[in-house]
Amino acid sequence: MGILNVTPDSFSDGGDYAEPGEAEARALTMVADGADVIDVGGESTRPGAQPVSIEDQIDRVVPVIRLMREAGVCVPVSIDTRSAAVAAAALAAGADIVNDISAARHDPDMPSLLAERRVPFVIMHMLGTPGTMQNEPHYEDVTGEIAAFFVERAEALAAAGVDVSRMIVDPGIGFGKTLDHNLALLRSIRTFGVRWCVLVGPSRKRFLGEILDEPDPLKRVMGTAAVVAHCALANVDMVRVHDVRAMRQVVNVCQAIGVDG
Repeated sequence: MGILNVTPDSFSDGGDYAEPGEAEARALTMVADGADVIDVGGESTRPGAQPVSIEDQIDRVVPVIRLMREAGVCVPVSIDTRSAAVAAAALAAGADIVNDISAARHDPDMPSLLAERRVPFVIMHMLGTPGTMQNEPHYEDVTGEIAAFFVERAEALAAAGVDVSRMIVDPGIGFGKTLDHNLALLRSIRTFGVRWCVLVGPSRKRFLGEILDEPDPLKRVMGTAAVVAHCALANVDMVRVHDVRAMRQVVNVCQAIGVDG
């Protein structure tokens, strides 16, 4: 899954693809580099980020999705939003997947949209909101608690009429987690794939900077590659990354080696 942030303030690439033409060109490059899915987002959810209005999100993402489709981008497109209205507008413009970091809890209309449209959707675990999630996150058993969270969300969404066989789970690396929490989740990442498809988003994140003593997100490519290799060898279904060409190469080599167990 290639990341396409059409925002001015994302933590790593904010402002790089804010113009629709720039975003379209970036999408075409990512497809050529081996992206299987393009994830378009109009609201930064980095730690400390403030909410963006529905209108602004729609103004950012819809022209980009339309341009991508007109340019011949035929891989699935995901809309990264917590808003049902934004998701609906993006689906109407040509998106195929809803990626909701709030696990369909932020907007009370999201479950009904998912039930009506019956599209694949991503449910991510996050403590609090982007503005508060890194304020001393605490778990007794991070893996067990997040596994239980996915079960609870699946049951709630099924009760709302959502086809949860289309659900993809994302443990939310860096979203309300310390370095130790992130590492524990990665060590146990296979456990989440027993019931659902799994998405992991490690790309350029702060926990890699802590391990590598590297404050510049753009210089965390090799750290990202290490996590992507681990995920590929653990049979994770999808990784969400900025550096598509490099990470496609990592995945291809891991697939050639094969998975033991």
